[in-house]
Amino acid sequence: MHKKLVLVGCGNMGFAMLSGWLKTARLQPGEVLVVEPGEALRRRVADLKVEAVADASELSDGLAPDLVLFAVKPQMIRAVAPAYRRFAAAGATFVSIAAGTRIALFEELLGKGVAVMRCMPNTPAAIGKGMMVLVSNDKVAPAMDGFIEALMSTSGRVARIDSEDLMDAVTAVSGSGPAYIFHFIECLSIAAEKAGLPAETAKLLAMQTVYGAASLAVESGEEPGRLREQVTSPNGTTAAALAVLMGENRLRDLVTEAVEAARKRSVELAG
Repeated sequence: MHKKLVLVGCGNMGFAMLSGWLKTARLQPGEVLVVEPGEALRRRVADLKVEAVADASELSDGLAPDLVLFAVKPQMIRAVAPAYRRFAAAGATFVSIAAGTRIALFEELLGKGVAVMRCMPNTPAAIGKGMMVLVSNDKVAPAMDGFIEALMSTSGRVARIDSEDLMDAVTAVSGSGPAYIFHFIECLSIAAEKAGLPAETAKLLAMQTVYGAASLAVESGEEPGRLREQVTSPNGTTAAALAVLMGENRLRDLVTEAVEAARKRSVELAG
């Protein structure tokens, strides 16, 4: 049976993407085949009525997928990817969500003429609210490019970059960014407790405030700076707090320093 897509690896991110494809009917269960060595993870895939095998050696000789998507850890790519080289010879396009793994490595492992796209997702993709950033080599056909973007859109918003070199900045902002927001929620919760609120109330206020503010920023169409100004009354409580955060550009400089540290580390990890 012809399979449109082979999904290599079905851990948390792979399973989240697969669930999104099926839920939105971008793909039907019979159009996907999963390669996943973990037995428990294969059972989870089977619950979605999708066929799963433990190893690439179990894929039939007649299989001719249009797309092979690697959802495995970066350190596994060299060991895993060569088993799929035969699909490159048949014209398949390859997508990788492995952080720090450059297109040139896939061209080395799969063949110079192979069509490759990289995607940097982030963890909110697990609930369909991710940020998916794409970059490809010039071998990806326009129709397949559009198909891949449609698949990724089931996991959240999609953006494109023209240069793969920018993927390190993407990693530092949206790839690692959820951790920054989670830490801000932690800090706001701690501050709320120190101000006298019970722990559970402090946590709820912090989480819902961040969630609501981010949702308003997305849905209102207003610039974040303008939204900040709308909340800030002259000489009011918000202005007092912002004088601490914005005085001498304290928060701006700290976030800039953090993003640059993550970007440099991404460059180092990519070799």
